[in-house]
Amino acid sequence: MPIQIKMPALSPTMEEGTLAKWLVKVGDKVSSGDIMAEIETDKATMEFEAVDEGTVVAIDVAEGTEGVKVGTVIATIVGEDDDDAAPAKPAAAPAPAVVTPAPAPVAAPAPVAAAPAPAPAAAPAAVASDRVVASPLAKRIAGEKGIDLSTVTGSGPHGRIIKADLDSRPAPAAAAAPSAIAAPAAAPAAAASAPFSTDIPHEAVKLSSMRKTIARRLTEAKATVPHYYLTVDIRLDALLKLRAELNAALAGEGVKLSVNDLLIKALGKALMLAPDANVSFAGDNLIRYSRADIAVAVSIPGGLITPIVTGADVKSISAIQKDMADLAARAKAGKLAPHEYQGGTASLSNLGMFGIKQFEAVINPPQGMIMAIGAGEKRPYVIDDALGIATVMSATGSFDHRAIDGAEGAQLMQAFKTLIEAPLALVA
Repeated sequence: MPIQIKMPALSPTMEEGTLAKWLVKVGDKVSSGDIMAEIETDKATMEFEAVDEGTVVAIDVAEGTEGVKVGTVIATIVGEDDDDAAPAKPAAAPAPAVVTPAPAPVAAPAPVAAAPAPAPAAAPAAVASDRVVASPLAKRIAGEKGIDLSTVTGSGPHGRIIKADLDSRPAPAAAAAPSAIAAPAAAPAAAASAPFSTDIPHEAVKLSSMRKTIARRLTEAKATVPHYYLTVDIRLDALLKLRAELNAALAGEGVKLSVNDLLIKALGKALMLAPDANVSFAGDNLIRYSRADIAVAVSIPGGLITPIVTGADVKSISAIQKDMADLAARAKAGKLAPHEYQGGTASLSNLGMFGIKQFEAVINPPQGMIMAIGAGEKRPYVIDDALGIATVMSATGSFDHRAIDGAEGAQLMQAFKTLIEAPLALVA
């Protein structure tokens, strides 16, 4: 019997994705393990493998379609035992009928044809002529704006209506005149869907799935997580000296440690020294971690991602350096597996290389804290009760007050500062 291929959940939090590219076509034979498509999630473009053997008899979602919900049927294959049935499949379902999900929402014209009643034969003709092929996202937008899809010319594959075809179309005037009572409730939705308008020369850049997810998650974090911030100034001279000595000793192995590698190690150890800050808020529970997995913010084209250094509290600094080099390279190539960027017990974000002195980062739930690192710079500093010059950086911890009280956050910041100013403990 036919086997339905459904949009997979490529990560635990994935709800929808973009079908970026089909690598098979109708009539192709596939075996278990063959790559069928490329699917764009919120963080990466991943390959989708076939798990069954058979022949592709239908492709139900065109490549380039956005907002495809997990579990949606995207293709159909028939197994080797169904070869006799394979030719009958296209015959029973001609090409336009492959996209069967589309006609259902467009059945509204049927009552109009049925009202006159004298000509029953006209109803099927009306339905057939009004059949519209549109992506799920386009249908949703059309529903929000009240746009009749039968009046829209599609620019997608085979005339398929896509989101871009609706972006420039305003909502019909009739739909824009709700009752006075309903107007206040409808205002936020109308504002969200209204097209942007300005006289300033500009370019509209379509948001990627990653940017949409970043916008949603950070908005939720700032709206629902009670942040508080603690900042300490940390003297870096001893850490810089240790780094130089370690790099000289590791030169023969091709290892070159960065300051960030040592900071990851320091945060991992600090979390174990202040375990009340190595936690997550989970409704009625407080999750206490027995390991420090540090998610490190990495800028990539179109957004950012946080690959995770697992067990940073026990890994050697050289191992952390190798992990980060590999993770950062694969992150920029969009090749990270979900478990390599989802999770973590705390995060570290470093903007020091851009000369940023100090900033406050947004917590990445369900983590309970994130450390924001500023630039190391020469500053006046009191050394042994005398004013001198030292290399100093500012570090700011953002904490979830539901899980970490102020004193607990302060203990973590104190441990982090101590480890950096007396860094031999990082290699002990």
